[in-house]
Amino acid sequence: MKILLINTNRNKSPMPVVPLGACLVAEAAERAGHEVRFLDLMFAGDPLQAIAQEIQHSNPEVIGVSLRNIDNNDMLHPVFFAGDCLPLLQQIRTLSDAPIVLGGAAVSVMPEQLLRFSGADWAVVGEGDTAFPELLDALSEGRSPNHLPGLAWLGEGEFHLNPPAREGCSGGFTVPRFSRWLNLKAYKQNMATAPLQTKLGCHFQCIYCTYRKIEGNGYRLMDPASTVAAVRAYTAMGFRNVEFVDNVFNSPPGHCLGVCEALARAGHTARLQTYELNPLFVDDDLLTGMEEAGFVGAGITVESASSPVLARLQKGFSAEVVHRAAETVRRHNLPCLWIFMLGGPGETEETVEETLSFARTAIRATDAAFFTTGIRVYPGTELERIARQQGVLNLSPDQMLAPVFYLSPEVEQGWLATRIRRAMRENFHFLNGDTFNLPFMPAINRLGSLAGIEPPLWRYARHIRRGLRLAGVEA
Repeated sequence: MKILLINTNRNKSPMPVVPLGACLVAEAAERAGHEVRFLDLMFAGDPLQAIAQEIQHSNPEVIGVSLRNIDNNDMLHPVFFAGDCLPLLQQIRTLSDAPIVLGGAAVSVMPEQLLRFSGADWAVVGEGDTAFPELLDALSEGRSPNHLPGLAWLGEGEFHLNPPAREGCSGGFTVPRFSRWLNLKAYKQNMATAPLQTKLGCHFQCIYCTYRKIEGNGYRLMDPASTVAAVRAYTAMGFRNVEFVDNVFNSPPGHCLGVCEALARAGHTARLQTYELNPLFVDDDLLTGMEEAGFVGAGITVESASSPVLARLQKGFSAEVVHRAAETVRRHNLPCLWIFMLGGPGETEETVEETLSFARTAIRATDAAFFTTGIRVYPGTELERIARQQGVLNLSPDQMLAPVFYLSPEVEQGWLATRIRRAMRENFHFLNGDTFNLPFMPAINRLGSLAGIEPPLWRYARHIRRGLRLAGVEA
C-alpha cells in the first residue's frame, strides 16, 4: 500500500525534537513491504500547503498522523497542540478519502478523546512500529483489524481499545535512517539533540504521570552494547549531542551503571545528556560513571524540596534524599539542572518557601533551577481523583483534552507567580518557562549553533538572562 506519515509537531521551544518514534514507524512499515512517504512539518512554512502538495503528489491509501504532545504542560502560558492539529486533519479529509490513523505519545495518553476530537478512523496505542504495520497488513488484505493489540477505534459511537502488546526491546535500540525521512541539517542548525532510550516502562507511582500508560509498568531493558552502537551511529550522522530520553534514566541503577560503563569503555566522541535523573539513585558511583561515560549535563527531577509535598505526589523519596543528592552533586563536575513543579497537592506558601530556600542555598550557582507552576491533570490519574475530591475539577474526562491544571487550594496563583518572579530576579540561575519561550529563542539557537555553542543551553541561561536584563527584557 501507499502510505503517508505526517509528523505534526512544530514546537521549536527550546529546540526542535527529532521525531524518533515516527521515523521508526516509517521504517517498520517499509520493511513490511509498503511504499512509505514521510512529511515532516517541523520546518514547513505553510503546513496546510505542504499537506496538499504531498497528498496530490503521492495519492496515499493510508495516512498516519503523529501527535507528540497534547499541549505544552504550561499553566501560565498554555498551548493546545492537539487543537493546532485540527486544521491539518481537516485539510487531509478535504483532499483524501484515505483512512487516517493517529499515533504518537499523545495518543497513548488520551486515545478516546483524540479520536473523537480528530475524527480519525483508528488510533495506535503503545509502540507503533509493531502495531501500525499489522494494521496495514490487515487493510491491504481486506481483513478486519479490530482484533489487533494496541488498536483503538470508535464503533457506532462506542470507544474500543485493545490493550497494547508490550513487546520486548529485542536487546537493542534501533537508530532510524533519519536522513531518509528528515531534513537533518535544519534540526542540527536549531541545536536538536539525537534521542536515545535505554529502556521502556516505569514502576514509579507519581500521581500525575502518564509514562506507565504509554510504556507500561514493567521495565524492558536494552543491552548496554546497543547503546554504544547507537551513539556511534549518531556521531556517524553528524550528531555530536545525544540525549537519553528514558522516563527515568538512572532506574534501575544497576542497568544505568552498566550503560555508563559500556559508554566509558567505548571511547566515543559524543556529548551526552539526560533530563530524567531520580534523586533517589543519585550517588557518587552514578555521577562518576556518567562523567566517565561522556555526559556534559543532567537534569534532576525532584519537583519539590518539601517532604509533605513529595509524599502527596508519591515520588518515593523525601526532602532528605533531595538534600543528599545536592551534596553528592557538589562533589562532582557534572553540570545539573534541577527541575521543580510547584503547586501540587499539599503545597502551601511555607512549602514553596522551603523549596525556594533549597534552590537558593543547595544548588550551585553554575547549575540551574527550573520552576513550573501547577500540574497538568490527565484522566485516570490519581491527581484527577484528588482534584475531584477537593472540588477543584468538575469537568468530565471527555472535556479534559484541552489543558486542565491543578493548583493546590492552599496557594494563590497570583502570589505564587509573583514569588517565583522575585526569586528569579534575585537568582540568575533560576529559570521558568518564560526563559525558553521568548519568540526570538529559535534565532538565538541558530546564532548559538553558528558560534559553536552546544547543548545543553540551560548552562548559558544565567548569562543570557543577564544580557537580556541589561537590554530591558525580563526573562
